[in-house]
Amino acid sequence: MEQPLTQRADQPLNPRGKRQSRARAKQHPAPNPAPRKTQDAQPSADVPVPEPRPADTPKVDAPKKQDQNAGGPKNGEAPDLLKNPDLLKDPGLLKDPGLLKDEEAHRKSQTPPEPPAETESEPEPPAVVPTPTPKPGTTTPEPQPPAVAPQPTPKPADAADEEKMLPDPRSADLPADKMPAEEVACRERLKTLGVEFEEHKAESNPEIGCSIPYPIVLKTLGKSVAIAPGTELNCPMAEAAARFAADVIQPAAKAEFGADLKSIGQASAFICRPRNGTRKLSEHAFGNALDIASFTLSDGKTIEVGPAPPEKDGKFLDAVRKAACGPFKTVLGPGADADHALHFHFDLEPRRHGGTFCQ
Repeated sequence: MEQPLTQRADQPLNPRGKRQSRARAKQHPAPNPAPRKTQDAQPSADVPVPEPRPADTPKVDAPKKQDQNAGGPKNGEAPDLLKNPDLLKDPGLLKDPGLLKDEEAHRKSQTPPEPPAETESEPEPPAVVPTPTPKPGTTTPEPQPPAVAPQPTPKPADAADEEKMLPDPRSADLPADKMPAEEVACRERLKTLGVEFEEHKAESNPEIGCSIPYPIVLKTLGKSVAIAPGTELNCPMAEAAARFAADVIQPAAKAEFGADLKSIGQASAFICRPRNGTRKLSEHAFGNALDIASFTLSDGKTIEVGPAPPEKDGKFLDAVRKAACGPFKTVLGPGADADHALHFHFDLEPRRHGGTFCQ
């Protein structure tokens, strides 16, 4: 006959849970906690490492949250077990938080980086701006030159008259068949002064009014005073220049420099033109004027006419200029106007009552 399973008073019952827990403890001995190392702990060979699953693509509008998660847990924080549920399978890692943290860091280092969030890029402009194709029939025609060149507006008759030179009675002078007596006498006086000259053919221009019926070309102004280049003058003006060189220029050079006058450099003699800026003919148009630019002495010194000469040169030039007013009816030089800044102008223009104009 079977006895009922009743607890004996002298034998206490052992709880079933303790036996099972002890049996499990024997089967799985608790690992000794290893000291924390500076390097990351390697996973156990018995524990299977799950394949990392691709992380969700982060949103474009949450870059800050992604940067914070990429850095791992901060110091003092527990590993995120919800994001790594595989860590729960290793009881040894659960008992040692330090190993658990190192294991999580090691797995993250082997996880491939998440691809950057795709952002919409602005389209780049083309390197060359396309030129639109012109529509047929809309091309602008190139301007063509006129068939007939435009003609200038004709000037009125009075305007043409204003451009003509004012009349001068000397413009009508023409050479006669025989040289007048006064011209012959003038030439004899030049020879007496030792002036060398050559006869030149008559010159005239009816349109402008220039005329020199009995010209001569001077080579010297005396026995020892040359003039260059060749100087075409009428005979009375040539005689006045020769006498002035002998009576005034030569003594002034001797007194100021102790040397003789050797030559004179002329800037202009006969030339068919009006006075600058006027419709009146110049005295040069009748061979009745001489422009002097420089004086050369026997010692080789040259004195040039100008607005600011050296002191001794200036004294000589002033003496010559003052003495010329009388033998010549017009005397101009530096300071008179811009046209005579670099030369003396001497002429024999006839004036009322034998007057002179000297500046």
